[in-house]
Amino acid sequence: MAEPIKVLVTGAAGQIAYSLIYNIAKGDVFGNDQPIILVLLDIAPMMSVLDGVVMEIRDCAFQLVCEIIATDKEEEAFKDIDVAILVGSMPRREGMERKDLLQANAKIFKSQGYSLDKFAKKSVKVLVVGNPANTNCLTAIKCAPSIPKENFSCLTRLDHNRAKAQVAFKLGVPSSDVKNVIIWGNHSSTQYPDVTHATVKVKGKEMSIYDAVKDDTWLKGDFITTVQQRGAAVIKARKLSSAMSAAKAISDHMRTLWFGTAEDEWVSMGVISDGNPYGVPDDLVFSFPVQIKNKTWNIVQCLKISDFSCEKLKVTAKELLEEKETASEFLSSV
Repeated sequence: MAEPIKVLVTGAAGQIAYSLIYNIAKGDVFGNDQPIILVLLDIAPMMSVLDGVVMEIRDCAFQLVCEIIATDKEEEAFKDIDVAILVGSMPRREGMERKDLLQANAKIFKSQGYSLDKFAKKSVKVLVVGNPANTNCLTAIKCAPSIPKENFSCLTRLDHNRAKAQVAFKLGVPSSDVKNVIIWGNHSSTQYPDVTHATVKVKGKEMSIYDAVKDDTWLKGDFITTVQQRGAAVIKARKLSSAMSAAKAISDHMRTLWFGTAEDEWVSMGVISDGNPYGVPDDLVFSFPVQIKNKTWNIVQCLKISDFSCEKLKVTAKELLEEKETASEFLSSV
């Protein structure tokens, strides 16, 4: 068997982690021959709940889990880790404005960025899930200058999966037959789900989604808003935020990062925008279509961007610039 890898999950007593840890421990993320040292971090008031999670992990008798470390101390949690999945964040509460959420999370991800910089392996792969994910990821990057920016990403795979599922449901095909959708921009209601370059297999024949759906009004209207507002719809129906689907998306994101994409396929991932070919300002964490090989992502080049798409990209980039400015103000004052 391979040497164990040390995988940190923050917010480990929460509902997303409850599903995610199972996927990791079972081998669905890093492979069924990869031993795991699970490091579980949460805040002090949640440690009794985390004790129960540890009991359950042990009771599952996973053959790949060779050690479990449960802690509320960052210096212990981040030490020599190979992977950091940063799920824990301050959730948005009733009456909170977005800037309040940015302020609370700027402090959290500043501290975790410093801990990554000080204690983690320089090769660590970092996935930021806690919202606002793009700007939290950028904060962590700024506070961990010794770790390459390319080692960081934020989760937009949930939106990517939602977009695939909407098209698949519309056409009555499996979601696995839909490929190369794109989520551009922020993991927020300004994100742009784009199927301009996507294809679908219908009755054994691969064709463009526009040709298959034959409803441009839906593709440029309800499809986009449904994906943009799906998280809010889940909360309204379930009275809780997305957990099972979020855990699945995190697992998909990390597995693709670990094992790569097929030659003719891409996935959506929030990554540093420096030097991108689509006119997005540098120094943002922005969701692009990426291809992955040897655990390294590259933004897909040379995709034609329509005027419609260009306007959508500008809107979500503007929001990210505003978030960056707000988070920077808070960081400089802390």
